[in-house]
Amino acid sequence: MDIHTVDTDEFSAEDVVKAHMEDLAIQDRFGVKQLKYWVNEQAKTIFCLMEGPDKEACNQVHLQSHGNTACNIIEVADNEYNLFMGQGTDVDDLATTTSGELDPGYRTILLANIVCFVKEDHDIMKLVKVAIKDHNGVIVRDPNYQTMATFMYANDAISCATSIKEILNSKADNIEFNLAVVSGRPVDEHGDSFFEETILKVNGLCALGLNRKLYLGKETIALSDKELSDQNLQRNIFDILDHDDIIFSMNLFNIVNSNFTDTDFTSKKLFTTLGYSKSQSSRKIKSLTGMSPNQLIQEFRLLRSLIAMLKKNKTIAEIGYESGFNSPTYFTRIFKKRFGIPPTDFPTLRL
Repeated sequence: MDIHTVDTDEFSAEDVVKAHMEDLAIQDRFGVKQLKYWVNEQAKTIFCLMEGPDKEACNQVHLQSHGNTACNIIEVADNEYNLFMGQGTDVDDLATTTSGELDPGYRTILLANIVCFVKEDHDIMKLVKVAIKDHNGVIVRDPNYQTMATFMYANDAISCATSIKEILNSKADNIEFNLAVVSGRPVDEHGDSFFEETILKVNGLCALGLNRKLYLGKETIALSDKELSDQNLQRNIFDILDHDDIIFSMNLFNIVNSNFTDTDFTSKKLFTTLGYSKSQSSRKIKSLTGMSPNQLIQEFRLLRSLIAMLKKNKTIAEIGYESGFNSPTYFTRIFKKRFGIPPTDFPTLRL
């Protein structure tokens, strides 16, 4: 699948249809088959799905037919494509939405981290999956603590996140979670994987801690505003993030993720690596996560320990050390203070 970014004021879907017909006329020469394409007139981007022997053959079809080569081309597996882009239809290979409008190719991804500390986990996750289905979402990742779903419509994703929060709030106090809803493109100008940038964004936000927050990107709001919908969306329950907020969160995640195993990694080192002063860093981290920098580092380590415990292949002492705690005793004390149970009890709740 490729991406084309067009730099002209006279861009239209009709121009893309014409170029696609030119591609079809010569594709056999290169052993390529054009399958489907998406046009975003406002963003002036085009995404083309094709089968071919290699990237160069696919690029040559565009080059020889009309000269508009791709900015980037990535390989996409069938199952990956079907999960993320399987909704909608097409008219002569031009992608359209279920309502018959041009499908711009953007998708909205919802990621939910949910950890249950009572033996109601199965029932709760079942309700979450039903909510995703009821809001026209498709589950693309479903390990035992994290669920990722994709939506054609931003409104559906926002409404689904609201429903999930209501489920979690109503079922038990002993649940820790956070959710992120971010929209993006199937292919970016840089990168090698499907929805790479968007997935990095939601992963980075949800990895910062189980702070019971709902994050919502402004790009998703912009898409939502363009959609025809009678839904009464409760955006006030979300932390709204602009582009700079999300970039900061990704940078913060990368730094903490690279250093959390180091028991000497402190907020002072975090400030230095971020490149902000202590007051600037503390203010931005508090605004984003609701935590102080030291709390954030500790929360990140605790979340990593929970993930390790779910795999059930290491001792509690090993997990504590590998999560950046300097002793099993200290790890146990911090874990119990945060979650109300010792770490030795947590795996038994997941059996």
